[in-house]
Amino acid sequence: MSAPRGQFSSKLGFILAAAGSAVGLGNIWGFPTQTASNGGGAFVVVYFVLAFMLAYPALMAELIIGRHARANVVTALGSISSSRFTRLAGTAVGYYGVVIASLILSFYTIVAGWMLAHLIEPLTTALGLSNISAWLTQNSVARNLATAATFALITMWIIARGIENGIEKWSTRLMPMLFAILLLLIIYVMTRPGAMEGLAVYLVPDWSRVTDPGLIIDALGQAFFSLSLGVGTMLVYGSYLSKRENLPGIGVIVTLVDTGIAFIAGLLIIPSIYVAKHYGTTIFTETGELIAGPDLIFQVLPTLFSSMGEIGLVAAFAFFTLMSIAAVTSSISMLEVPVSTAVEQTGLSRPRITYVIGTVIFAISALLIFNFPALFVFVIDLTTKYSEPLLGVAFCLFAGWVLHRDKLLAELKQGSPEVESGIFWKVWPLYVRVVCPVLILVTFFHSVGA
Repeated sequence: MSAPRGQFSSKLGFILAAAGSAVGLGNIWGFPTQTASNGGGAFVVVYFVLAFMLAYPALMAELIIGRHARANVVTALGSISSSRFTRLAGTAVGYYGVVIASLILSFYTIVAGWMLAHLIEPLTTALGLSNISAWLTQNSVARNLATAATFALITMWIIARGIENGIEKWSTRLMPMLFAILLLLIIYVMTRPGAMEGLAVYLVPDWSRVTDPGLIIDALGQAFFSLSLGVGTMLVYGSYLSKRENLPGIGVIVTLVDTGIAFIAGLLIIPSIYVAKHYGTTIFTETGELIAGPDLIFQVLPTLFSSMGEIGLVAAFAFFTLMSIAAVTSSISMLEVPVSTAVEQTGLSRPRITYVIGTVIFAISALLIFNFPALFVFVIDLTTKYSEPLLGVAFCLFAGWVLHRDKLLAELKQGSPEVESGIFWKVWPLYVRVVCPVLILVTFFHSVGA
């Protein structure tokens, strides 16, 4: 017998949970650093275009399949299939999504552990515990294992508590905190010397780079990664959504919140880089590009905080609190993908399944830590740059071709009776069947082959 399924208790709870899944390190860390390494404003323009042209239709595909099937990603894709071939294909796509979600969480746990270490460091520094502060900020196997394990346990604890008491409860608590801290930090940074120079770099596009294949593939991967697409997280969240809710409207809200937070995060990160430059920090690589990736978050910004004196400890604590919250709200959605599959297919209790699967994923994280140079970037590229867009194509094809058009319309009309006469129904079915998959594949293969 399958375990009973949970459900979000309110529209706001779902939106905050879905936005929390989308608004993670992919926005607050990934998006600004991708922007910094891809020509500033040019990347912002391409990202927004791809987010609404490709990511939103794919998001809707996952939400519709999930709410219609009321099941985990593997069962859902199989249950909407009418032939043996499509059932097998759906099962294979579902399991691959589970694997990719787990692999994403494995490297995400490591990065989130770094955030926890830098969150604790201002406190130990204020208490005069210099040895502990040094250990927290030095990249070592022991530090990475300890902080990753701590973060993994936090994620498991929330997921083990279920949908309403776990995912929804903590999303509705953490997301308002994230918004408030982000806005306060932006206000503070904008008052510092050098911020306006960074703002110009961020907002003024270098149009010559808009067609750069490397920029396009990075923007496509970023759009799918930041919206938690291609691995079934939004499909699973959609399966917990009330039939009364208007799916197209909710999809627009989630997309707007996600891309909006990504943009707002850039208003913090990029100006902060130039504030750091004003205080004497090196912000350019040897090739003349802005420093991006881990060096930006864990070297440039901490140097900036150190230059601020005592207020820098407060700023550092607030910043890494922001990053840690973003990490938690995303990680719980990723862990929910394999957990929901295992719970519904085995009938075992959610807490037991959560801790077993969470431990397995942490073991993968440990493998990455011990083989960091060889595996870390490889797993990131495999999952976010390549697998997520291709899985996004698969979800579009299942929503457009496998799920019968009558069932598709009936599902949408449950929360929006007038949807048949609106622009969404006139455009989206054909778009998700043909245009969206073709655009994703053309963009993907053009960029990969360049």
